[in-house]
Amino acid sequence: MSKPWILGLTGGIGSGKSAVAQHFIDLGIHLVDADHAARWVVEPGRPALAKIAERFGPQVLQADGSLDRTALRQLVFQDEAQRRWLEGLLHPLIFQEIAQYLARAESPYSILVSPLLVESGQHRITQRVLVVDAPEHLQLQRSMARDNSSEEQIRAILKAQTSREERLRHAHDVLTNDKDLTWLKGEVERLHQFYLTLRGGQA
Repeated sequence: MSKPWILGLTGGIGSGKSAVAQHFIDLGIHLVDADHAARWVVEPGRPALAKIAERFGPQVLQADGSLDRTALRQLVFQDEAQRRWLEGLLHPLIFQEIAQYLARAESPYSILVSPLLVESGQHRITQRVLVVDAPEHLQLQRSMARDNSSEEQIRAILKAQTSREERLRHAHDVLTNDKDLTWLKGEVERLHQFYLTLRGGQA
């Protein structure tokens, strides 16, 4: 059996990529989420966590010894050099984690879901990129409802994420998610049928 090819799935905050990812899982597709991999590499007992604590001090740890993401985010969000250091430490480890997980795939293709697929260079390990896109007002609406965040916070995240144009430039397929969930499910099924006909992710 040929090795499953890898589809990169990305989209801005509130675009609905989690809903899309879930539909693919329901169709039996092996999927790894880069956000989960990013959490695994900093679990207590993993070397990355010790290095982070060494650099930023005990204030980035919670009482149980796990990483306090909010504290760390505040420290690096305001400091470009610290953010680069952190990315330099974590990106290679996350890559490794993702690669190991994707290697276990038994479906015809597998999916790497990552909000930072383009920015982090993770798109380079994929053979095809699917971008879930949504109008900005919908992104704001969904994110504010889901995360209980203010519009200001969401706009800051939107600004930090790669621009829509840059994301779409890397896309082989674009799913504009501006209708209801039933419609979305149908679109994912349509894409899935198409992907099953591809060899190595190319038409």
